[in-house]
Amino acid sequence: MANSYLTRTVSSSGSDTKGTISAWVKRSKLGTNQAIICGKKANTERVTIGFSSEDRFEIQFQDTSNAYNWRTNALYRDTSGWYNCLIQLDTGNATATSRARVWINNEEITSWGTQETVPQNLSIGFSSSSNVPHVGARGGSSVDKYFDGYMSHVSFVDGQALAPTVFGETDSTSGIWKFKSPSGVTWGTNGFHLKFENSGALGTDSSGNTNTFAVNGNLKQAVDTPSNVYATFNPLLVPTNGTVLFTNGNNSIRTSTSQQQGACSTLGVSSGKFYWECKQTVNSTGTNGNILIAPYFPFEIATRSAYSASGFKGAISYGSHGGVFYGDAEWNTTTGSSSNASGSWSTYTVGDIISVALDLDNNYVYFGKNGTWQNSGNPASGSNGTGGVSLNVSSSYTKADGEFYFFGTADQGSSSYANYDANFGNGFFGTTAITSAGSNGNGSLFEYDVPSGYYALNTKNINTYG
Repeated sequence: MANSYLTRTVSSSGSDTKGTISAWVKRSKLGTNQAIICGKKANTERVTIGFSSEDRFEIQFQDTSNAYNWRTNALYRDTSGWYNCLIQLDTGNATATSRARVWINNEEITSWGTQETVPQNLSIGFSSSSNVPHVGARGGSSVDKYFDGYMSHVSFVDGQALAPTVFGETDSTSGIWKFKSPSGVTWGTNGFHLKFENSGALGTDSSGNTNTFAVNGNLKQAVDTPSNVYATFNPLLVPTNGTVLFTNGNNSIRTSTSQQQGACSTLGVSSGKFYWECKQTVNSTGTNGNILIAPYFPFEIATRSAYSASGFKGAISYGSHGGVFYGDAEWNTTTGSSSNASGSWSTYTVGDIISVALDLDNNYVYFGKNGTWQNSGNPASGSNGTGGVSLNVSSSYTKADGEFYFFGTADQGSSSYANYDANFGNGFFGTTAITSAGSNGNGSLFEYDVPSGYYALNTKNINTYG
């Protein structure tokens, strides 16, 4: 959460100049200064590791009077996947350019846009008595640079320089860098390993050192992990003239009044059966809002100016006014039109939870309101499509094989706005936990029962069932 962080006050000294940090992070908010971890010796003496407002990876070393910045040329703007950040700190090294080394997903950073000389033997702020390391923010006279996103397996090894292969490995099939649980590590006096696996004690140290951190703010545990990535709303795919506010790990959005706006999921599917839930939390007009599925190729979104359903070829939208409609327009919204789908659909308002079951094996989508499937729908009806809406929306648009579909939301008017909280299986609408988990979640947490054969939108389920 963007106002949350963890702290620990060091009581016994280890190495003040050398150590290894490994953190798995999934970014949410872009374009702001954010700290993954900070070693704090005093209010102005610290080492802060994170991302700049330009979305570059950076390390900022500070002594009592100066800052020494290292900032990459590369940008890190992926909000759909996890980064493994491995940092070796060794300020005692006689070679100035070796006083820090960084790997992102096992690729060492060798191109630095800024790489200022760090004074030799500068304190790294993690392992001397009275140091106060911060995880998820920068420490000082006041706390700032909160990390907005997800974290998993944040580790510090006191006094050693360890390789990325201690914390990750290359998948033999995909070639992707993936998480590996560290084993056989000698953590050192102030080493720690924060897995975040205990929801009631997220600062628990699993290294064996009992260097447990205190939790500050309203930190929440998520089921989204480096081993199983869940969909969120995608801030990189918004209308070209849109202003959409993304919060709560990109599971909540607020549209503005300047245009028809919305957001879609980071993950899309072309086959299989998938389920999600969405709650509208603000509706400026009472009849303003759509929860939808839409097919598109991500690169085409740059040409789009609005998120109305008529702007998506093949989009199917359940509107809060009480109707399901589909768009048969091409990508340019000014050339197309939308038509109502037949059936019986209730209106919905702020606080109602809308369920969406997408069956790409039989080409139907089903919409539910507060646990009741609309239009007497039966998502388990297979090729019969009982109560569902066909993805073959009109004579001019028939679903193409291999076409990817994304879950999404939209407001209806250029002078209105709406807020939405998505639950892709994390078990929260915004910061509010579901009342009680329905059945058939297969490890994901939804308010209502997931129809048999349907799954949450995450990488494991897509790999297995998509």
